[in-house]
Amino acid sequence: MMFKLHVVVFALAVFAGSGEVVAQMAHDHHEHKGREPCSDLSLACASTAAPAFGPDGALWIAARVNNQIFVAKSRDHGRSFTPPVVVTQPSVNLDTGTDAGPKIVVDRDGRAIVAYAILHDKKYNGQVFFTRSIDGGQTFSPSSPITSDLESQRFAALAIDSDGSIFSAWLDKRNRAQAKDGAEAYVGAGVAFAWSRDNGSHFAETRLAHEGTCECCRIGIGFAGPGRPVVLFRNIFEGSVRDHAVMTFADRDAPGQIFRVSNDDWATNACPHQGPSLAVTPDGAYHAAWFTAGRARKGLFYARSLDGGKSFSAPRPIGDPDHAPSRPSLLGAGGKLWLAWKEFDGDRTSVLVMASHDNGENWSAPKAIATTTEDSDHPVLVSDGPHSFLSWQTLKDGYRLIELEDAS
Repeated sequence: MMFKLHVVVFALAVFAGSGEVVAQMAHDHHEHKGREPCSDLSLACASTAAPAFGPDGALWIAARVNNQIFVAKSRDHGRSFTPPVVVTQPSVNLDTGTDAGPKIVVDRDGRAIVAYAILHDKKYNGQVFFTRSIDGGQTFSPSSPITSDLESQRFAALAIDSDGSIFSAWLDKRNRAQAKDGAEAYVGAGVAFAWSRDNGSHFAETRLAHEGTCECCRIGIGFAGPGRPVVLFRNIFEGSVRDHAVMTFADRDAPGQIFRVSNDDWATNACPHQGPSLAVTPDGAYHAAWFTAGRARKGLFYARSLDGGKSFSAPRPIGDPDHAPSRPSLLGAGGKLWLAWKEFDGDRTSVLVMASHDNGENWSAPKAIATTTEDSDHPVLVSDGPHSFLSWQTLKDGYRLIELEDAS
């Protein structure tokens, strides 16, 4: 595989024009080695950056710096960005959990929709907000709650359906109060969802798709067809086993049965803080990648389903188990399937990538394409249509956009 570096460093420059220890992974939280706190509204100071390409090929970034989220746009694959536009109020307490972070999508008419969460208390009760821009990112609407329920929402994900409708799913504890009133034990959370059919102006009434999920992991979203979201999440099975499950909607408002992705037997009452990645390829195959510290297996794994999620292939171990592989990202684009993840060798964090030309049956050899020696965000794979990229935010080396070119 060959890789082309489109963006080098934003570590020293501002924008052009302006739960469990084993699950948390030490390389996500190692020391800044004496670096002074950084608060500039730039990718040099951002701790996380979510990418999305617009229909015109522009790269949008929703980034978090301390307690603010800003959005900026690049028309030259990240070599320069427009001035940052802050979309949060200064008084909010952003959710900065390991699997938290802003999400952004850009629709076919160039409207950008951003979702993020705040925390109300030290018990990690949150609230999800959304905002949008209809003028190319110059301004954003005042943030609005994604649901009227105030109990708790976290880890929202966004995806755009083929007709332009926006689907959002998140972890929701709206039934916790009812359980307490009935003196019942309430464990975990539920997967809630809502649609926006007016280009992100508002989201319709929220519904619960499934209850009894892990409460502290990001979720994955894809589409099995128009109006048929697929949601991948860490479920709580009998015995407090926190393994992954997948759900396919029969239509926009009809969540389907859940199916287990893998029996890893990770029994824990703690928060793994390690969510999965999902890609649904044009032929209908489901591709899942996830981290587990279960009794059946430990580490990072990949599996695929060719029957709509009813069954999955035997889990395939990913990465070097001695280097703590974690934080997977899957992308199906251009007739290829890509998988990226992080590893830590004790000194450096690396992002490795491999590709499959036969829908996940066989894979190229893993190749490290980026490294850093300080804190870094999760790797994200993203496509502008003709090209696929690794998007990665790092503290020391800034933001990187690396084009993936598979020569195998």
